[in-house]
Amino acid sequence: MTPPPAIASRSPRRGGALWLLAACGALPLSAQADESCRTGAARADRLAGLGLRGELILASGRRAVFSDLRWPEEPEGDAAARAWLLPFRDAPLTLIERGAEDRWGRRRVDAVTESAEPADLAGGLIAAGLAQADPGEADALCRPSLRALEAAPRAAGLGLWKDGAIQATDAAALTARAGRYVIAEGRILHVGERSARTYLDFAPRGMQGLTVTVQKRTWRGLTEHGLSAATLRGRLVRVRGTVEMGRGPVIDLGSRDAIEVVEGERALRR
Repeated sequence: MTPPPAIASRSPRRGGALWLLAACGALPLSAQADESCRTGAARADRLAGLGLRGELILASGRRAVFSDLRWPEEPEGDAAARAWLLPFRDAPLTLIERGAEDRWGRRRVDAVTESAEPADLAGGLIAAGLAQADPGEADALCRPSLRALEAAPRAAGLGLWKDGAIQATDAAALTARAGRYVIAEGRILHVGERSARTYLDFAPRGMQGLTVTVQKRTWRGLTEHGLSAATLRGRLVRVRGTVEMGRGPVIDLGSRDAIEVVEGERALRR
């Protein structure tokens, strides 16, 4: 399978991979970066293979995972993402590590091929609709530009976007995905601020639908970035996270970048 063209429209003459990482927001703009997004020095390596859930097995013997990327859970999506990525096996890579090692000794990385036409691997997977931007356990996306790359495959219904996002009022569809990661879209009808958490309700009172819970720390981060009860109430938003079941389907918002206001774009596919 031939990989899609690099995200960059042209190749710089020298230091191509680092140039692309900087252009895609992979390199820090400030020393005030969140600790989970703090970058190490660039280093060279090669992709030797893939482990479970997109784990990168490197020629150096190290293991890593992509930063800001949610590897597909379903077997079909997993296979498609592997088919896109494996042609880059043995290609020289420039890796930028982020944050500390996880419990399995892996680092989150940004990875770019060091070639005439450098390719940002995480960006390529997302732009092809084969993976989705997700901050994971971090407070925010280290590279918010990755989320923008979802727009084209979402509009075209490619890959993971073939069925569109789930409507937040579709309680049956959300319930069927309990325990799984989803992206849901809907209009926030009610915002309930409490001392420990805030509740975002998408269904009219008395009807089943999605409720998003936001822990106090995450809510503070949202308000610092202009998303408050006043600015969210009545807005069309897209949320991502794992569906849990309470009185109805619930997503506990993991970070401030797990919600985005999509008012003004054709968010709900018909």
